[in-house]
Amino acid sequence: MQTGENEQALRKILDMTRLISIILLGLHFYYYTYSVFLHWNLANPLGDKILGNIALTGLFDTFDRSKILALGFLVISLLGSKGRKNESMTYKHAFLWLGLGLPLYFLSYFLLLLKINIIWLAIIYIGVTTTGFILILTGGTLFSRVIIQKLHQGDIFNSENETFPQEERLLENQYSINLPAQYYVKDKIRKSWINIINPFRGLLVLGTPGSGKSYFIIRHVITQHIRKGFCMFVYDFKFDDLTTIAYNTWLKTKKSHLIAPEFYSINFDDLSRSHRCNPLVPMTMTDITDSAESARTILLGLNREWIKRQGDFFVESPINFLTAIIWYLRKYKDGQFCTLPHVIELMQIDYDDLFTLLRTEKEIEVLINPFVNAYLSDVMEQLEGQIASAKVAMARLSSPQLYYVLSGNDFTLDINNPKQPKIICMGNNPQKIQIYGAVLSLYVSRLLKLVNQKGKQKSSLVFDEFPTIYLNNIDNVIATARSNKVSTCLGIQDFSQLRKDYGREQADVIMNLTGNIISGQVSGDTAKQLSERIGKIMQDRESLSINSNDTSVSRSKQLELAVPPSKISALSSGKFVGMVADDPNCKIDLKTFHSEIINDHKVLKNETDNYKDIPMVRELNNEIVQSNYLQIKKDIQDIINDEMDRLMSDPELSCLVIRK
Repeated sequence: MQTGENEQALRKILDMTRLISIILLGLHFYYYTYSVFLHWNLANPLGDKILGNIALTGLFDTFDRSKILALGFLVISLLGSKGRKNESMTYKHAFLWLGLGLPLYFLSYFLLLLKINIIWLAIIYIGVTTTGFILILTGGTLFSRVIIQKLHQGDIFNSENETFPQEERLLENQYSINLPAQYYVKDKIRKSWINIINPFRGLLVLGTPGSGKSYFIIRHVITQHIRKGFCMFVYDFKFDDLTTIAYNTWLKTKKSHLIAPEFYSINFDDLSRSHRCNPLVPMTMTDITDSAESARTILLGLNREWIKRQGDFFVESPINFLTAIIWYLRKYKDGQFCTLPHVIELMQIDYDDLFTLLRTEKEIEVLINPFVNAYLSDVMEQLEGQIASAKVAMARLSSPQLYYVLSGNDFTLDINNPKQPKIICMGNNPQKIQIYGAVLSLYVSRLLKLVNQKGKQKSSLVFDEFPTIYLNNIDNVIATARSNKVSTCLGIQDFSQLRKDYGREQADVIMNLTGNIISGQVSGDTAKQLSERIGKIMQDRESLSINSNDTSVSRSKQLELAVPPSKISALSSGKFVGMVADDPNCKIDLKTFHSEIINDHKVLKNETDNYKDIPMVRELNNEIVQSNYLQIKKDIQDIINDEMDRLMSDPELSCLVIRK
């Protein structure tokens, strides 16, 4: 027991042992240099008698016996010594002093063979031997200052401690996305698999620019799902990066399917390589709620700041106004002119003609009454406040190129129709994001309504840079489309980007609804949220305590974050963290991962070099595009003339005509 009395007694014993060592060394000097001590008058009969009795014990039978015995007692005294610990002290320092002291201590014998004055010889011998003794004492004392139990110094970033076992099995089914990877656990690199066996629970891919979202993940989602017979929609923000991948994969695999899907692409910049599609096709708009949803999507896509102000009077009024116009064209001649270009042109006509036409459709009477009353009451300031924002926003879409693509009917948006499966790619342009993004939002909004139905084929929706378009009901698709075999993959750069464009509430819903999440390098609140989602693991902890008497190293285990936010912020390109969702038929115990996805770069480069360009859809020139543009304007004018003639010729309907 380390009590004060025991420590004091031990110290006295050690002091006594060291004193015996010094006395033995002094007797050695006295015995072997006796003539010098006699010359110095340091000898006396009593001392000589005692020394004679000691000599009878055999202590001086050999020259080194007394020195070795003195050194032995010195070593015993050093074994129990406790010096002040020093972290910088190592055994090298102690061995250095011992390496100097031992030769001086034992090899000093050869100094006695020198032929010099005996007095000087004795002084030199005693001095050198004593110096060696002191150096040995110093070196032995340094041993007690060395910290024997040191902390693990090699892993300064705690990397080994933050490793954990991950899924190493390949779990594949007819829907899965499987990404080969490797991960580091303790001191080994092991092969693993990121198995997204249930993509219908949603896949969220995060990562700052250059983290490898498209190259390591999204391209594999596209290629693997096309090979497995999925119908597909791809939103290609930087057209035609992902479209080329989808097109060439479709070329290789279309013959292997029972009913081969058709490939279509929308591109507003190169019209000769773009198909045409009317998002407001009449057969898909069964009631006025479809019109309202389309109006909301297009206006919120054009005015992103309105997303956070939904419910305001000056936000809902333009939406109601646009809803009325869309539904009017849907009902007029059974939707013959129900296209977005016709809607834009109809909005721009004079209020007299516009309100006269809208009053003829009873289903939209409730929507247009506030506008008509304001106009008739000559409250133009209020009316312009309600309508002008919609007219100005929609006027930005008035271009011959957009009109050409939006007014055709090369295909419909029901991509997972069992009889006519499709792969559709729609391209944006980062330099025209506000205009193209709004139109593409309308396309996708209509597509989602058609896709999320029972009895259809399995389908995959891939959105690169998802926040650049606005989808009002994407959270409903993630939440409810699982039973309809609709897989959703959303690529975003950072959670703050989603919050900025969609608002905090909807962004939180999207983030929390996705069952599968893969993240490259992100920082800030996104990294913190991901770290908490991945969870904690049991980690070893060490602490070192140093005092004048003792040194202690305490070890413990604590639950700590498996992947801290700082580590997520420092991920290299190709390294990802995240969590996958399992399936009742295939349980996954190790859902979390922190690994590097393995791409065969040579094979992918070879494949990319041999890609075929997206083919030309039709020969096109500017005259055809302009002719289509002018025809739409003429269609609207014809509608006005025909309707006004019809109303004026019928006395019962002439009261609907507004003239100011």
